[in-house]
Amino acid sequence: MKLSIVVPVFNEEENLSPLFQSILDALEPRKYDWELIFVDDGSVDSSLKVLEEIARKNKRRVKIVVLQRNYGQTAAIAAGIDHAIGDVVVMMDADLQNDPADIPMMLRKLDEGYDVVSGWRKDRYDHAITRRLPSRIANGLIAQVTGVHLHDFGCTLKAYRRKILGQFRLYGEMHRFIPVYANAAGAKITEVEVHHHPRKYGKTKYGLERIFKVVLDLFTVKFLVSYSSKPIYLFGGIGIGLIVVSVLTILILTIRRIFFSISVLESPFFQMSVVILILGFQSILMGLIAELLMRTYHETQAKPTYTVRQVINGSNSSKK
Repeated sequence: MKLSIVVPVFNEEENLSPLFQSILDALEPRKYDWELIFVDDGSVDSSLKVLEEIARKNKRRVKIVVLQRNYGQTAAIAAGIDHAIGDVVVMMDADLQNDPADIPMMLRKLDEGYDVVSGWRKDRYDHAITRRLPSRIANGLIAQVTGVHLHDFGCTLKAYRRKILGQFRLYGEMHRFIPVYANAAGAKITEVEVHHHPRKYGKTKYGLERIFKVVLDLFTVKFLVSYSSKPIYLFGGIGIGLIVVSVLTILILTIRRIFFSISVLESPFFQMSVVILILGFQSILMGLIAELLMRTYHETQAKPTYTVRQVINGSNSSKK
């Protein structure tokens, strides 16, 4: 098994050398076939110089991917995955808060038949208000909306089988939702407790604003995971709901006109019901158009709507 470790880096010059040494200490005694991929995400400090020195001394193990500018953690992770050649990809942060000593334990979990092993920082050493509270709120929201019940979506330390990562692409700020996409692709997911250390050098890149980003990203993730293959269920459901509200409103106005002689046309609810009725039909039409777009997408790319895990006693019997 070839192991690829992907580490996105943004202004972590003081952490990189001790991080590399800790990875060496964790993996070298176990004789893994491994590579380490640092992705410099437009650092403006001396991070790249430190990485170049590490790579110069460890040409067999270390690969550096230098991005043109700062694209964000998701893009950096995607770049690392694209340049990884391992059957298993482990992701971790460069701030020394993740512990490389947990990697062998996570690999053993993969050997039990799992496709994704997610780290859980049960005992965190981050600031309670700016880090732990937003994280707890975000984790609760993601688990409730997506149905993937993990304690710690934000923990970068995770191990994936490469075949699962090949089922989807990462965009925007979606790195925290990788387990959700993996679950939609049929992955077997488990969660393990991992060590967490206080940050010694540098500054954190996250704060309270992360909650709002998670809420906005959740709309996208929920749609892509639940409705991307059948968008008519979303748009059609909304449309039918609006039409029902409109019909009920008109029915009530009609009853008032018959029994209480109250004008229907002069009521503001009549205009509202007409507008809602139109919006309902428009929503259904949008759903039909979205259905056509999705069918065109799958057919033009010859992209199947399913994923095969295994074929038994077939002419091409293999695990996917």
